Amino acid sequence: MTLDLTAILVIGLAAVLYAAVIPGRWRAWAVLLGSIVALYWLQAPLTPRYADYLLPSATVALGVAGWWLSRPPRRAFMAPASLGTTEQDVAQPNNNNIEVPRVYVRDDWFTLLVVVTAILALSLFRYVGADFRLTASRPPSPVFVGITILEVGLAFTALALILRRLPQRAVLSGAIATMVALFIVIKWPPAATAAAGWWRGLTGQDVTLAAPTDLAWLGFSYVAFRIIHTLRDRQTGILPDLSLRAYLSYILFAPAIVAGPIDRAERFTQDYQALPMLRAFDPARWGMGLWRIAEGLFKKFVIADLLAQGLSLTPTIAAETQNPAALWALLFGYGLRIYFDFGGYSDIAIGLGILFGIKLPENFNRPYWRTNITAFWQSWHITLSNWARFYVFTPLSRSLLRRRRPDQSSLLTPTTIVFIGHLATMTVIGLWHGITWNFLIWGVWHALALFAHKQWSDRTRKWYRQLQGKIWPRRGWAVIGWSLTLLYVMLGWVWFLMPTPEAAIQTFAKLFSF
Repeated sequence: MTLDLTAILVIGLAAVLYAAVIPGRWRAWAVLLGSIVALYWLQAPLTPRYADYLLPSATVALGVAGWWLSRPPRRAFMAPASLGTTEQDVAQPNNNNIEVPRVYVRDDWFTLLVVVTAILALSLFRYVGADFRLTASRPPSPVFVGITILEVGLAFTALALILRRLPQRAVLSGAIATMVALFIVIKWPPAATAAAGWWRGLTGQDVTLAAPTDLAWLGFSYVAFRIIHTLRDRQTGILPDLSLRAYLSYILFAPAIVAGPIDRAERFTQDYQALPMLRAFDPARWGMGLWRIAEGLFKKFVIADLLAQGLSLTPTIAAETQNPAALWALLFGYGLRIYFDFGGYSDIAIGLGILFGIKLPENFNRPYWRTNITAFWQSWHITLSNWARFYVFTPLSRSLLRRRRPDQSSLLTPTTIVFIGHLATMTVIGLWHGITWNFLIWGVWHALALFAHKQWSDRTRKWYRQLQGKIWPRRGWAVIGWSLTLLYVMLGWVWFLMPTPEAAIQTFAKLFSF
């Protein structure tokens, strides 16, 4: 799911007006409310009744649930009024050195009220014409929305009372497992089709017309990974205490909701808290933001869209083309297209974030110029790679190392652990794009290359150091490494692009049929 040019220009104009007009004290609120409105506005129309309204509402609900679960463990629903507890009081020990639980401060309650009001207000667009509607289609009635919010709130309260009696680590593990299960349902076509059929049956629509695209949930891949990140960091105790407003703004931040990058909560919050002090007119910030937006627009709507006009490989072209040379050219065209398309969106998101006062992390750093596959993945979709490395590779490798017994023969050798780590990490990255065989194989394809490069690097490190000061031999090996890396990455796009492994194998056969 991507942004069209109109949406980008509207958000860009909103960012400029925000930076120039909104007073400092209201900027944080403007970011949150603007992100909520954009969430509904950008959601594509869906055929199941009310899905394009209820799915964005579910995103907001998941954000609230993620915040509640990721709070520090010592926190109560409400402080006794007799204590006169304030936000400052609970941030520090009292004079008697008695531990005071953290409480829901007034800002959290007010934020929740504002969010609920915004959701209800957006349902009122059912009464206006389609030309003025912010939602993708006609929302359900406000009465239905209100009753649903009440039911969800009561269910959440009951669940919260139950979860308070359980160990926090177990609760967080269950929440992470729930997010993973929901991710599988959305990303796995058979499960998505079944869920769409259930939704259609619930609303009296034809169940036989259910399809995986019925539940094209805007930004869910990025929202899920952000929530999992905060839950896991709460488990390890490194997540800072975030207000509901800051947490939801992080989860729903409009410029990054569609195509990332995947920011970290603690880094986002630093910029978010500094919004009131942001200068209304900062030529350096405005210039940098507008330049990144212009750069992204050129990459996406000039280069990438030009390559899409028959100059890049598609499943249809791959099936019809028999000339190997033409297939190779089109394959490289696809590799360039996906880079300029995705990289362009990342530039646009970063530029919009700069205008809003949020410096999103870089997502690409000239990946096709890298001389080995490890450097490529340190430069391609950097935030996703870092996320997978931090939450999959590192904890899995450490867990396997703890299970290893050096005094006995074991299959868990350091080499085996590295292989398992690479395989698991790249499998997660592959399936993040969609739970299908082609994405799985694409992930394994890169896992094998990363493992092979690690073994090669370990065995040739001493020899390579001897090339220090020998300019031409080092450049020669750099050219060889760059050529092999680029070729391997481009061939990997065949698995990524083709809808089935059979189609990918047929394409490989044509590519090497000289």
